[in-house]
Amino acid sequence: MRARIDMSEVEARTKIRAKYLRAIENEEWDLLPGTVYAKSFLRTYGDYLGLDSRMLLDEFKRRYERPADHEARPVAALGRERERRRQRPQMPTWAPIGIVVVVILALLYVVGIVVPGGGNSTATHPTTLPVRTTPAVPKVATLKLVPTGAVYVCLVNGGGTKLINERTFTAGETIPTERGSKLLLTLGNASVSMKVDGRPVTVTPSPTAIRMLITPTGVKHIPFSQTPTCP
Repeated sequence: MRARIDMSEVEARTKIRAKYLRAIENEEWDLLPGTVYAKSFLRTYGDYLGLDSRMLLDEFKRRYERPADHEARPVAALGRERERRRQRPQMPTWAPIGIVVVVILALLYVVGIVVPGGGNSTATHPTTLPVRTTPAVPKVATLKLVPTGAVYVCLVNGGGTKLINERTFTAGETIPTERGSKLLLTLGNASVSMKVDGRPVTVTPSPTAIRMLITPTGVKHIPFSQTPTCP
């Protein structure tokens, strides 16, 4: 087909009937007159196509002939044997590799459990369980406030020290960033942008002052009775 040769041209050049040529192409050896003709046709056809006819004949003999009956065995029997070979279950190509891997793993297992010195006792290996690491909880919370308007701010740490002592900031002013394990924040209103440990915190507007407790674990609103606080 690649050489664009018509079957009738091959028939004329090789003197082999077209139906036999097609049988060779399809490996339908039972359609040929006999084994001797099959090998002769195969050699002539291979030479015409420029193939290695000796290799083709060797392959034919290896697959379809037994040493005891190269000439006596009919081609029809070869076709039937080919069908039987197709029907027989065959070992997958990956099976030998899988067997080798299993043997190696078994040897490694045996070597790993035998006690050094050739003893017959086996060492007991404790099962190692995966260790789950819990992320460390930060010990200090960081508070960053940016005023968006005039806002009253009072900030006290857990020990009662005033970090921001009742000051009113306006938009554009800088409010110092403060840190502590416990921070009590009082805001006069919600005119402020707030971040704790770099994460934004929504300040909900309130008709009264806003009071929040800030710790490394989170932020929550608290009542005005919570201490310490600004007076």
